[in-house]
Order: sequence, then structure tokens, then C-alpha cells
Amino acid sequence: MGTGYGAGAYLLWGFLPLYFVLLAPTGPWEVLAWRVLLSLALCAILVTITRGWRRFALVVTSPRLVWWTVLAGALIYVNWQVFLIAAQTGQVLQASLGYFINPIITVLLAVIFLRERPRPLQWAAIGVAAVAVGVIVAGYGAVPYLALAMALSFGFYGLVKHRIGPAVDAIGGLALETLWLAPVAVAQLVIVALTTGLTYGTAGIGHTVALSFAGVVTTVPLLLFAAGSRRVPLSTMGMLQFIAPILQFITGVFLLGEEMPLERLIGFALVWVACALLIIDIIRAARRDRASRRSAHRDAHPVTGEIPPL
Repeated sequence: MGTGYGAGAYLLWGFLPLYFVLLAPTGPWEVLAWRVLLSLALCAILVTITRGWRRFALVVTSPRLVWWTVLAGALIYVNWQVFLIAAQTGQVLQASLGYFINPIITVLLAVIFLRERPRPLQWAAIGVAAVAVGVIVAGYGAVPYLALAMALSFGFYGLVKHRIGPAVDAIGGLALETLWLAPVAVAQLVIVALTTGLTYGTAGIGHTVALSFAGVVTTVPLLLFAAGSRRVPLSTMGMLQFIAPILQFITGVFLLGEEMPLERLIGFALVWVACALLIIDIIRAARRDRASRRSAHRDAHPVTGEIPPL
């Protein structure tokens, strides 16, 4: 069941670019504003249904947690906005590239900020990914700013969520993050209204209904992800996360017809090699952990269950 939840989250994230493309003529700035406000409204309903207002109040009264959620909100705002710009300007492949290299960025951030010691295959993956970005820059003639911004913003977002830990549940965390972003969303709607004009409710019933689901398509994958993360090993979630960028790559090339010149293809191929190295490392680490647990269980005292000191 947990694997199904995780796969469902990444499947939805994989097809998300198509949803945002279908929201035209609504631009990325207006879409993000509605996405934030509608997600906040949906989270408020879910917190009420789950009777989570007491937990929510406890978080709000903790200055440390409040500032961490403010930072998380700022980072997820950047990620969402850049993703929307990529999806609605014919650059879905950049979004795909960003999520392909995100696990590698996560490993690098863990080394820098958490003082974790990467395993040899993880170092190899970081090196290959760096070469891949260099190939894309040198051959394609442009830095993949959108991909790098998405990978870095989501990588730091994951780091912040790690710092917050279980003190804030998934629904309450998203509620707080969107609450802090609500003034920004309102300001964006005002600016759009005064410049290009708002499109909500002006492009037909179908478009209005689709845009109204912006909160649902934001919240549901996050809840599925949280449910899956609690039920399956981290190694399993680590492998499932590649579903989304694979689907985004297929969407960009085969459904939206984005160009795939040789230099970009070589860059992507190198990124896939880096991802393969990470997957192999995840599998090997999971096997070592299982073997270690089995060994500890065998060595446990037959009566007390205690493990003798080494």
C-alpha cells in the first residue's frame, strides 16, 4: 500500500506539466497565486476534518518552527513558480532535468550542511551530474537556469523539512507554508489584474473548473507522498522519485514536441548515468541494512532479546 501511495504521488507530479499547459491563457504568476490560496483553503478544511487545530496552534506558538516554516514556504514558492514558468513556456525538459538532478543535489547538501559522509557511488553520481551540466552548457550554449533553480530550491526545501522533522505534520506544514505565502499570492493577483488582467472565470466553464482544482493538484500528491514515506523504506521512495522526471521527459519530447538536439541528449544521458549510480547505491545500502538487522537479530539473547556488546 505504501508503495502505491508513493507511486501515485510521483505519477501525479509527472503529469503536472500537462495540467498547467492546459490552463492557458492563464499565465504562471496568476496560476501560482491561485495555487497558493486554494491550497491554503483546502488545508484549512483538512485540518478541521482531522481535528488538527490544536497541533497547528502548538506549532504557531513556537518561534523556531514558525521561522523554519517561513523559510520552507519561501523555498517552495520559488520551486512552484519556476516549475510553472518552465511548463507554460515550452521548457518542460528543463523541469525534467531539474528533478533528475534533485537527488544528487540532496546528497551534496547533506554533505555540506549535515556533515554526512557520502559513499563512493554517491561521489561518482555527483561528479557525473556536474559533467552533464557542463556538457549542456557548453554544447547547448545556455545555462539550464530553470532546472538548477528547481533542483536547488527543492533540495534546500527538503533540508529545511529535515530540520523541522516530525514536529510538524504534512497537512499542518503545508497549511503554514501557504499561509505565509498568502500575502504574496494576493499581491501577485493585484499586479496581474492591473497589468494583463485576471483570467479566472473569463475563459469558459471548463477552464474555470480546471483552475479551481489548482489547490487539489498541489495538496493531494504531497499527502500521498507523506503517506508513502511513513509506510515504505526510504530506499524505495528514493527509487520511486525518478517516476516524475521520466514522465516529464516523455511529456516534453513526445507530447509537447520540445527539441532534443544531440548535445542536450548527451547531457541527459549523463544525468541518467548519475541517477543509475544513485539507484545502485540505494539498493546496495538497503541490502546492507537488512543484512545488519538480520545479524543483530540472530545475535540477540534468546530470552531477553538483548544484543550483546561488541
